[in-house]
Amino acid sequence: MNNDLNTRVGKRRKKNKFWKIFWTVIAVIVVGLGGVVAYEYNNLKNAANTAYRSGGLSDAENGSKSSVLNNSKPIAILLMGTDTGALGRTYKGRTDSIMVAVLNPKTKKTTLVSFERDMQVNLPDYPEYSPSKLNAAYAYGNAKELAKVLKKYFNIPINAYVLINMGGLKTIINKVGGVDITPNLSFTYEGYTFTKGEKTHMDGAKALAYSRMRYDDPEGDYGRQKRQRQILAALMKKAENATTLLNTSFISSLSKQVQTDMTFSDMTSLAKNYLAATKNLESDYTHGTGYMEDGVSYQNISTAERQRISNLIRKAMGLKTKKVG
Repeated sequence: MNNDLNTRVGKRRKKNKFWKIFWTVIAVIVVGLGGVVAYEYNNLKNAANTAYRSGGLSDAENGSKSSVLNNSKPIAILLMGTDTGALGRTYKGRTDSIMVAVLNPKTKKTTLVSFERDMQVNLPDYPEYSPSKLNAAYAYGNAKELAKVLKKYFNIPINAYVLINMGGLKTIINKVGGVDITPNLSFTYEGYTFTKGEKTHMDGAKALAYSRMRYDDPEGDYGRQKRQRQILAALMKKAENATTLLNTSFISSLSKQVQTDMTFSDMTSLAKNYLAATKNLESDYTHGTGYMEDGVSYQNISTAERQRISNLIRKAMGLKTKKVG
């Protein structure tokens, strides 16, 4: 692996073509899981076994993953999207999408926070590769290292992780019959034209094109994140009654695109005790400012902003706020 994981400016356009709305998959899984458990028990169990990979996460501040799920406590899940395999690649790759989802069954609310991948950080277990970008943490030390970085800079606990390959998202949208989106701006991208304020039915390819565009958006990557959230909301709504999610081949295909440290038992606990939390979604993201250092572009996330995000997530988990480092 190249020791210099910091992406050079000349490579940014290529890197930014990879999809960052992987977390829509998690919403589909959670929303549709109740029906899947009832009708496709064996298929889901096999799929869960295929997707399972231990991430080496330590027990979090609010307890181990098992104790949190068994007691229906608010759970924080680290969601990561990687480009591995999307273009025929087989190496591990960076996590170009990084989010934390907090599902709180007591408040019946899900809080989704996206983290700026270009944030400059020091990696706790890899000082020789520091400073680096936040999206390099997984490439060096898997989910365990990324969880440590988020703990260090935002003082938030992580109970479990889910990693998804970008190649699977298009199939998911198509399997639910597409999604209805009302574009928040007008633009043409990858052969598709989108008109602001005009409700549009999108298949997987068109929805991904809508979410992909960045450089013609006045808000840049932040504007793209807004469009990604639109797709999440539309997909969650469509998936509530999507019987196609119960298709055996679909479940099997999905399992090959996902890695997680949640077992079949963990997933059934989510379906049983956390489903109501997905009905009320609040999303946010880290606000930063760009700067260049040694020819590399980074995002500066201020201490005040890190504290705001920390407070948001900790409150969503029912934890007392703590001062960030």
